[in-house]
Order: sequence, then structure tokens, then C-alpha cells
Amino acid sequence: MSEFVPPPPSDKKASRGDSLVNVSDVERISKSIQEELSRHIVGMKNTVQNLILSLLCDGHILLEGVPGIAKTTLAKLFAATLGCKYKRVQFTPDLLPSDVLGTNVFDQRSGTFKLRRGPIFTNILLADEINRAPPKTQSALLEAMAERQVSIEGNTYPLSSPFIVIATMNPIEQEGTYPLPEAQLDRFLLKSVVGLPNPVEEEKIIQLKHQPEDNTLNEITTPETIIRLQKIVRENIYVDQGIIEFIRDITIRTRTDPRLLLGGSPRASISMLNTSKAYAAICGRDYVVPDDIKRIAIEAVYHRLILKPEADLEGISSQSIIRDIIREIPIKEVRAQR
Repeated sequence: MSEFVPPPPSDKKASRGDSLVNVSDVERISKSIQEELSRHIVGMKNTVQNLILSLLCDGHILLEGVPGIAKTTLAKLFAATLGCKYKRVQFTPDLLPSDVLGTNVFDQRSGTFKLRRGPIFTNILLADEINRAPPKTQSALLEAMAERQVSIEGNTYPLSSPFIVIATMNPIEQEGTYPLPEAQLDRFLLKSVVGLPNPVEEEKIIQLKHQPEDNTLNEITTPETIIRLQKIVRENIYVDQGIIEFIRDITIRTRTDPRLLLGGSPRASISMLNTSKAYAAICGRDYVVPDDIKRIAIEAVYHRLILKPEADLEGISSQSIIRDIIREIPIKEVRAQR
């Protein structure tokens, strides 16, 4: 593969009203969000970056990690930096779909039914411990996550924009949990595993909590600006034909890999495409390179795959399969500009 020759700075801009935003603004705002969160959250750089990628792609993200590693705190602080409306739902076995969506309530004064909106009518929804709710309640999110609307008693209501679901789940507890069905997992743009801190980070966390708590958090952006940034990522990032073929080959290989019972659907390809464009933008580029695909492919695809039982018993993971596939696929020469 030939080396990339960086193109001249792009003067392409996207407008909404009288405001203009370009790719350099995507990079600048993304870095500002990361820097602001780093004052309150130790480590988690990859997870924070994945949250920003999901935001720029107008997609949803699933965070998996053991209790006590600040998944909920991170989601709350992330929403605060965006200047967005934020609501949290604690998923439990007795949670009903109406507790998430809302329901019609009879108003005695007017003699009519009025919609009492549920927490899903927000910009950032934290579905905490999503796998503790039964499938009936989990399914309440399907329409909202895919179509940005909800149906309540025959009426359809649009959701605010941006609308992003940040869900958390605990990988070690099995009692009182319900596995997320494939249709639910496939709605998430990314699945990010949040690991435990290393010794240096652990010490920083202790020091941070030992000192007087700093509750100040600066709003870095607004919902309106986020919509403009999403448009830049969607329309102004160049993707060469060689990159498209690379994405295609990764998805096709998952469908024929003998270790997998279920491979990636076209949604896996679309997720890799969109996320790689967002990653290029936060790196300050208006074109995608193969390393962008390598950075995001695992977290964009592996939760959509189903291992064969024998592969699972051998300790093979979906992540390792994607790594193998990426290593095996030859990358054609690609261009960095049109």
C-alpha cells in the first residue's frame, strides 16, 4: 500500500442557519470535551473517545464493565459537557415499558387524556444496567434507537435531536439479568469494554477523592452545534473506494468464518464507515485512512457476532476473530482525496 499524501486543508464547510463549522472545529471541540472530562475522570481515554465517536455519528453506545469504575458518572459528566438534556433510568426486573416511554393520563379538568412523557424524551438517556430489565422492557428502546421516535397507544412522537442512548451492563453478574437479544445489541453503534484502572490511575483516583471535590464542569458545546458537527462528519469526510472495499471485506469475512454462527449484517459495515469518518474528523482529517478502520472495527462489530459453541469453549473471542480478519485482508492502494 502506498503512503498517504495529506491533501491541502479543506475549505468545505457545512452550514445550519448562519453558522459555519469545518473539520478543524470537530477536532477542536472533541479535544475540549476530552480535556474537560479528564479533570473529573481518571483514565478511560478510549471510552471517552468512543462516547464522542458515537455522538458525532448520532449513534448509541454500550459500556460494559464491573461495578464501581464510574460508568454512570462518566455518562452524566459527558452529557453535562454537551449542554444536553440528560435522564437516567435504572433498569430493574419490575420496570415496565411505560416507565421508559410514558403513558396517557386522564386529565379531569379537561376531560381528555394527555401524554405524560417518560424519560426517553431527552437528548442523552442513560439506560443503567440495561440487562436487568426483562426483554419486554428492553424492546421499548428498539424503535427509539432505530427511528428516533416512539409509539404510545397508537400515536407516534418524534424524539429530540440529538438523541443518544448510553447503556451500561455488568459482565460478571448473571442472577437477575436477561441477555440482550441480537436485535437490541445491533442497535448499538459501539460496544466499549471499560477496564479497571492501572496502579498509577488507581492512585490518581484516590488522590482526586481525597481532595476537596470540584463540582464545576464547563459546557463545551450545545445540541445545535452537535447537529452541525454530525452533518460535517456525515457529508464532508472523504472515503476512498479502497477503504469501502476494506470495510466490505471485513464484514463478508465474518459471515464465512468457520468459528462464527452469525456474522455481521450490512449495519456492521455502515457502523464501521460512519465511525471511521468520525475518528478521522476528531484527528483533524477530512479523509479516512486504513488505520482508522483498524482503530474502530472491533468495537463497531464484535457485539454483533455470535460464536459457535465449540469456539466459545475453546476460549476464542469475537474480538480476536476480527483482529485475525483485519490482519489477513490485503489493503489496496487508496487515495487521501478526491
